[in-house]
Amino acid sequence: MKKDKLGAIRLTKQRKVILEELKKLNTHPTADEIYFIVKKRLPKISIATVYRNLKALSAAGYIITLKTAENQKRFDGNMQEHTHIRCVKCNKIHDIEGKIKLPQNYKNLKTNFDILGYNIYLYGICPNCL
Repeated sequence: MKKDKLGAIRLTKQRKVILEELKKLNTHPTADEIYFIVKKRLPKISIATVYRNLKALSAAGYIITLKTAENQKRFDGNMQEHTHIRCVKCNKIHDIEGKIKLPQNYKNLKTNFDILGYNIYLYGICPNCL
């Protein structure tokens, strides 16, 4: 893949549109949902192109790929540090504002891993499903 000045992948027209549309959302859509949204702006885009570009954007650090319990990938354009919560009934994923603090000694856990960070994933029942 070609690189731009920032050292990331080249943002083609399709990638720009996918990224712009994903950044407008806070619903953490699936690739199929993104496809239907992007198709309004790029009527000739294929589902394979959307999947390929989501994978490239995620690998380059432009978006986050979330793997859910139902083994379906969802995508997040919010690159700020935040926590997610998933409804166990409807499987929708929402952002949680604010930071969740871990104990200061999490890097001292007895493991041979070099711990680089953490990801907290909460689950519950959303207000719509209650």
